[in-house]
Amino acid sequence: MYKKKILVLGASSDIGIKIVQKYLSKNWSVIAHCNKNSKELKKIYNDDLEIFSFDLRKIDKFKVFVNENKIFKNIDAFISLTGYLEPINFFNIDSKTFFNHINVNYLSNIIVTQKLLPSMKNKNFGRILFSSSVGVKFGGANNSPLYSLTKHMNEFFFSSFKEFYKENIFINTIRIGVTDTKIHKKKGVTDLSKRISLIPTKKMASPDEIAEYFYFYGSEKNSFTTKSIIEVTGGE
Repeated sequence: MYKKKILVLGASSDIGIKIVQKYLSKNWSVIAHCNKNSKELKKIYNDDLEIFSFDLRKIDKFKVFVNENKIFKNIDAFISLTGYLEPINFFNIDSKTFFNHINVNYLSNIIVTQKLLPSMKNKNFGRILFSSSVGVKFGGANNSPLYSLTKHMNEFFFSSFKEFYKENIFINTIRIGVTDTKIHKKKGVTDLSKRISLIPTKKMASPDEIAEYFYFYGSEKNSFTTKSIIEVTGGE
């Protein structure tokens, strides 16, 4: 029996792990990318999970890798969760930091999408989900403007995509709100209680909740929605 196959870039985050587990539980085959070897991904390894590591800052090498590696064949769905963040404020932005953010958070998605769209068209099926951040609404935090800027770029839908929508290839972006992940539990991380009080739902999302949305819009369950920015932000 044919199993649909999904590629997940940036799969080693808390949200990424839950998304990988969700698709595996739904009998999908998963190819999971991480920047470095991930102990968390290895813990859930099974015959339907293939893991590879690649530093997406090396964008030219990544393009060669995508074009030459067989793991990028016969992909039915693609989710990008890339999240490069180097703390830097507006007045200290330089070209190296700027392009590191663009290469990881944006250009990597374009390269993969260019590779996958023709084969998806041949199969008359494809689901592509980019990820954005609620921070794009507010110009990002003081020390993460480049992160928010490059996530915002994933909310742009090229006119070239239109020819694929009619081929049952749906391309959307999920704008993710504040989520209860390990990074917020680390010592020295800003207390989010004031931020949470401003969210209409008065709570953070859980990684499991976010994974449910990525599964719905990244699978055959989504039979109509495309070219949309889907907010999962608790109304913030």
